[in-house]
Amino acid sequence: MAIRSFSFTAMASPCFLHFEAENDLVAEVAASDAMDEVRRIEQRYSRYRPESELSRINAVAKDGGETEVDAETAALLDFAFAAYEKSGGLFDITSGLLRKAWNFDVAALPAPGTIAPLLARIGLDHVRWQNPVIGFARPGMELDFGGIGKEYAVDRAVEVLRSYGIAHGLVDLGGDIGVTGPQPDGAPWRIGIGHPRETDGILAHVPLASGGLAGSGDYERFIEVGGRRYCHILDPGTGMSAQGLQAVSVIAKTCLAAGAIATTAMLKGREGPAWLATLGLPHLYVDETGAVGGTLAPVTSR
Repeated sequence: MAIRSFSFTAMASPCFLHFEAENDLVAEVAASDAMDEVRRIEQRYSRYRPESELSRINAVAKDGGETEVDAETAALLDFAFAAYEKSGGLFDITSGLLRKAWNFDVAALPAPGTIAPLLARIGLDHVRWQNPVIGFARPGMELDFGGIGKEYAVDRAVEVLRSYGIAHGLVDLGGDIGVTGPQPDGAPWRIGIGHPRETDGILAHVPLASGGLAGSGDYERFIEVGGRRYCHILDPGTGMSAQGLQAVSVIAKTCLAAGAIATTAMLKGREGPAWLATLGLPHLYVDETGAVGGTLAPVTSR
């Protein structure tokens, strides 16, 4: 049996499926169902779609109300609250409001006085969560699943492939990765980690035989002002751009967990590497000087 590959676009990203299936029919059906699942999640949790479940919740949040959610959304909220606690409040799905102050299409910092009013409506500690009811203590709040949606979709696509008996497969949604298991010969998949400052440059190739891999960095959306880079990863406590690290990649049991950890490390800045070391997970980081470190760093870079 040969590895089959499929490509599609979702969540504004190029996406790929690579896996071994027992025959062409299984491969086609499994790939179609996995792609449908990714698109279902995009439609359900996009803040850009007025008919999405997230938009429904945010309409309630705008008025400081409360509403019930279904089991899938409840599981995501459980994860978000756990990540908030474990990150010391840095990983916060209410911080999307800060986009109202930042414009990464213009090389200028937020205008004076624009961040403070937003901070007053940010903080998961202002959200009441008692499954299945979520309530908002302050009108004008909102949730943003941008930091967990794509990673969750990776994990769900992996489960879809597994439901078809696919034991050797890889899901790649815009660089967020999940696998159903190793390659057919038992070797891990080799994942290229892009260099945060070199276009098309590869920082390292890392092995992945189980779980998920996700990265976060200052290279996706950013502006440069006064010789300093300001990226879209914003501190929910200060409203300012994360500083101190260029990029972080993490391998964890799920892509969802890997993504939250990588983002938290970016927000911790110069303290991020030490924090990552305490978790005992395979990881790689690039600090503000360009130095590469972590357990997955090439030997020559350590």
